[in-house]
Amino acid sequence: MFCVLPAVGPLRIEFSHTVNMKKVAEENPEVREGGRYTPKDCTALQKVAIIIPFRNRDEHLKYWLYYLHPILQRQQLDYGIYVINQGGEETFNRAKLLNIGFVEALKEYDYNCFVFSDVDLIPMDDRNTYKCYDQPRHLSVSMDKFGFRLPYNQYFGGVSALSKVQFEKINGFPNNYWGWGGEDDDIYNRLVFKGMGVSRPDATIGKCRMIHHSRDTKNEPNPQRFTKIAHTKETMKADGLNTLSYKAVKIERFSLYTKITVDVGSPKS
Repeated sequence: MFCVLPAVGPLRIEFSHTVNMKKVAEENPEVREGGRYTPKDCTALQKVAIIIPFRNRDEHLKYWLYYLHPILQRQQLDYGIYVINQGGEETFNRAKLLNIGFVEALKEYDYNCFVFSDVDLIPMDDRNTYKCYDQPRHLSVSMDKFGFRLPYNQYFGGVSALSKVQFEKINGFPNNYWGWGGEDDDIYNRLVFKGMGVSRPDATIGKCRMIHHSRDTKNEPNPQRFTKIAHTKETMKADGLNTLSYKAVKIERFSLYTKITVDVGSPKS
């Protein structure tokens, strides 16, 4: 029997309380080591790996795990949580971390759907299902940061979902965006150039809250981003999964998630 979603609908999301990770684990007894969950009484429609690019955001991760595990279980997904932690002091590379998450998750299980989520974004409605669709899915369409409006039609940032087939078709994400900005627009371009569109929930179901924070050090705006975005069509064949290079430094399986610390290298001069 396939799973039927028992949605609650709109949710109250607050960040003023303290989150105790031990208590969160106790409240989610069906979640297995490494942040894995499989519905007991039905067959999940998809096997979903949730990939979080990460560095120095432990407090945000606590809120994310506190809210998302119950939501994902109500959505009756066969899922795993992978926190891809960039080690060292080099400039942050979000898209490369997402590529690494894709590769590392597939070493553990035959996932067919990948949700790529920033650690500071929490959905405000559990009808916003963290799964894949016929077209790549943009899930965080209505953020409080932007007044619950899409900032521009091509926006693909925050939380997105691609099937394994869709992800491989675009050669994954770019590896050469160091620092803040640009990689989401490059990803959107890749989808368009491969003949895909973007699907979205409506603005009510797609609402989400951001945990406010200061800009991280070593994640300053990328001054090259606009030039790179303009050349996606020429670069996407030679920059992505087929050129991904990294070193897995440490793999830790906690009760609510798997943390993979990686060395992503450094920008080419």
